Amino acid sequence: MKVCVAFVLSVAALNRWALAAGPKELSITTIKQDPYTMTKGSGGELEGYCIDLISELSQKLGFSYKLQLVKDSRYGSMDSSGNWNGMIGEVIRGDADLAVAPLTLTAIREQYVDMTTPFMQTGIGFILHKDVAGDENAFSLLAPFSTEMWVGILIAFLLTGLCMFLMGRISPAEWAKPDTEEHRFTLLHSYWYITGALTLQGAGPHPKAVSGKVVSAIWWVFVVVLLACYFGNFHSMTHFNNKHVSIKTFEDLANQDVLEYGTVDGGSTTLFFKNSNNAVYRRIYQHMERKKSYVANMEEGVRRTQEGNFAFIGEAVSLDLAVARYCTLTRSQEVIAMRAYSIAARQGFPMVRNLSMAILQLSESGELTYLRNKWWASSCVGADGAPDSETLHPHDLRGLFLLLGLGLGVGLLLALLELLAKARSQAIEEKKSCCSVLTSELNQRLGSGGEVAEQDTTDKSKA
Repeated sequence: MKVCVAFVLSVAALNRWALAAGPKELSITTIKQDPYTMTKGSGGELEGYCIDLISELSQKLGFSYKLQLVKDSRYGSMDSSGNWNGMIGEVIRGDADLAVAPLTLTAIREQYVDMTTPFMQTGIGFILHKDVAGDENAFSLLAPFSTEMWVGILIAFLLTGLCMFLMGRISPAEWAKPDTEEHRFTLLHSYWYITGALTLQGAGPHPKAVSGKVVSAIWWVFVVVLLACYFGNFHSMTHFNNKHVSIKTFEDLANQDVLEYGTVDGGSTTLFFKNSNNAVYRRIYQHMERKKSYVANMEEGVRRTQEGNFAFIGEAVSLDLAVARYCTLTRSQEVIAMRAYSIAARQGFPMVRNLSMAILQLSESGELTYLRNKWWASSCVGADGAPDSETLHPHDLRGLFLLLGLGLGVGLLLALLELLAKARSQAIEEKKSCCSVLTSELNQRLGSGGEVAEQDTTDKSKA
């Protein structure tokens, strides 16, 4: 009961503060960064975590607002002459009342602007391509092809062996007299033959019919191209893995010189490494200064990381979004320099305390958690466009699979035509219907008649 009374009193006090808060329409500056502030559709309307946060705060405190994007696309840092740029600069100069964005709460910023209670906790981490971060794969021999590709190859192998077996039974050139001869091309022989082709070795018995030779030629083409793709891709992946080392921590990052790394130029992350007394972090800053490996914004950092030869250092909560959207990226487990995002206002602004109270209430009610889950939902769109991995998929070699399928179809058709030609010739000699002769032949070759003939032949040979 006491808790409820206290909550009602705090809401009432909040409303009283809102009434005395000064201007009813606030000018708010923000910066475009997914998913905090994004353009919605073609109309230029803004949406995102920060837009929803502003809306919730305005409802609680009863103010209206107008949004503007920061002119220089920067968060805010002080130059050598003591002037501030970015959103912090706009707030200090009075161009905006508030800056609502993933703005890190730092000591230097607190000296020049007032900052509210943090609305989000984060730290510094880095993202990199999974191929660089991953451990050695015990199944690296399978890595050149994807799982779907291996399944496709297995299906192609089974279908080809079955087609070879059927053509061996149907074609008169392979099995001329099913009533007296033993079938030479059994199912086991068919799979043994195409297995020999997989190792580039000829394994008998070899097909004699035109239909069997056509399928055999198509299967050999399929195997040769497939092996060429496998060994080429295996060599490429092995060469790639030899170039890179496994990187999991900031110390791993600092101790290698193969992979470039950097952060947003002039941001709070840069200042952390610049001012740090930790030897590892100082080496990271010196490397970025020497190589000038900074990026203009997070989008550029994520793009360079996707290319596979760069590690982007930034706020962990923002990096989590990149990992949720691009499946080939991974974030380091190590997170350093825990920090928080706050709303900035000019010094002495009367609504800062009101805003802090409202943020605390949103946190306690679970609204901030809801917004985080809403805008950080995983979508994994990295597979769109250019391939993100060197692993081959079935669609990469779909032409080869179509060629094999066409060859199998042509082979079966030729085998049927061979049998039809024999049935027609036999029908003329015996003065019977071609259909009846063809049906009889098919029953002998595919039905129980062929099995009985084979058994009789075997018994006679034993006797």
